[in-house]
Amino acid sequence: MRGVFVTGTDTHCGKTEISLALMAARQARGVRVLGMKPVASGCDPSPQGPRNADALRLQTQGSIAAPYDLINPYAFIPPIAPHIAARRAGVEIRLDTIADAYRALSAACDLVIVEGVGGWRVPLSPTLSVSDLPKALALPVILVVGLKLGCLNHALLTAESIRAKGSPLAGWVGNRIDPELQAGAENLATLAARLDAPCLGVIPWREAPVPDALAGLLHPEWLELVTRFT
Repeated sequence: MRGVFVTGTDTHCGKTEISLALMAARQARGVRVLGMKPVASGCDPSPQGPRNADALRLQTQGSIAAPYDLINPYAFIPPIAPHIAARRAGVEIRLDTIADAYRALSAACDLVIVEGVGGWRVPLSPTLSVSDLPKALALPVILVVGLKLGCLNHALLTAESIRAKGSPLAGWVGNRIDPELQAGAENLATLAARLDAPCLGVIPWREAPVPDALAGLLHPEWLELVTRFT
């Protein structure tokens, strides 16, 4: 297996933190891992072009050095929906460009963790959405559930859509993004009963999460769980 795709129930659900934790978990077992964020908006200008903070963290976490333009082929400065940012920049987000970058990264390591942008159905162009990427790259999907009020509806709808698009839902991670969430245990029990996919870990609320620490909260055999889909 060359990669997994990390999506989420919404923006700010913790996809990057979980992606970094997944990377750290495999690196601790001697696996050479790279991260990828094919599309990002809300970037900072730099002499080299727009740079996204999350993509830079994925680059830094990588087991080997990889060019930023492969890790984040499409980077836009405005913090708006990527298809709108792309249109304003006069750029078309193309699936072949993303696939070429993924193949280059995959050839250089053992595993690529590919992080989506926003939620599962975020548009990338008039004809392309985030939900098209895993199937095109032949990747199983890990769903990050941002544990907050409303997460049950968001998680169940996202899981239904993942399967409807023909992508395998390999597992899910619960990420507590609301420290005041009530009935947390009951919410997790409902997700476990209804998502019909293994829970790869539950991350408690943390103000300053660290990848190595979060990696220790993931199921130690999570890669073995998702490889059955490849």
